[in-house]
Amino acid sequence: MIDQFIINALLAGVALAVVAGPLGCVVVWRRMAYFGDTLAHSALLGVALAVSANVLPILGVVFIGIVLAALLFWLEQRRELSSDTLLGILAHSALALGLIVFALLQSRIPGIDLMAYLFGDILAVNLLEIAWMYASSVFILGVFSWLWRPLVSMSVNEDMARTDGVKVEFVRFTFMLLLAMVIAAAIKVVGILLITALLIIPAASARAFSQTPLQMVLLSMVFAVLAVFIGIGASFYQDLPAGPSVVVAATLLFFITRLRRVPV
Repeated sequence: MIDQFIINALLAGVALAVVAGPLGCVVVWRRMAYFGDTLAHSALLGVALAVSANVLPILGVVFIGIVLAALLFWLEQRRELSSDTLLGILAHSALALGLIVFALLQSRIPGIDLMAYLFGDILAVNLLEIAWMYASSVFILGVFSWLWRPLVSMSVNEDMARTDGVKVEFVRFTFMLLLAMVIAAAIKVVGILLITALLIIPAASARAFSQTPLQMVLLSMVFAVLAVFIGIGASFYQDLPAGPSVVVAATLLFFITRLRRVPV
């Protein structure tokens, strides 16, 4: 008989995998891994602000995502520094500020587990959190499906997409918000520091076997779900940390796909 907390962990992991895979494909296509990392690091500040305001963490993460996107857009318009430099500044500044806010909160609100936010605590997920994750996944996939054609067009050639009438800034900003929601959902599963890995590794694995964008999206879901089952299984039987185990499983699958790579 499988323990209930393992079933809960698997359900939560699958809810995250089915959205992390597709969004990760766009991150890979548009070379946004560094932006995803920046958004993930800044999420700690969003969670800290949400805890201090006694609201849902997703609200704080989405709020910080909006602020971060607006700051990045404003700074890029000044053309004084490259995008990767600006992302590095924003990522580490937000992470440091988040750690400071958490330190202040720990003196006021005892019992806050910073490590759980950084590396996840999927084995402690409850049914209410699972229901919230699935509701969020349905919403994210719905919006992603709506943006599918513009995202693919922008990934091929952003200038051509703009010429074809795609509202590039709107699509990019909406996709950033979807990423923020995925990161908020992933905090409980793999934690803030490891979510970017779960976004890009299954997508990179799927790329080796895909000849169309849709194939890559579907295969990325499969690889992400496999990583969840293998990682949680290893965590249960070998007493390993669950979140890192899922990421390591995804990495092993990636290297296995390199053994038989199909050109695309």
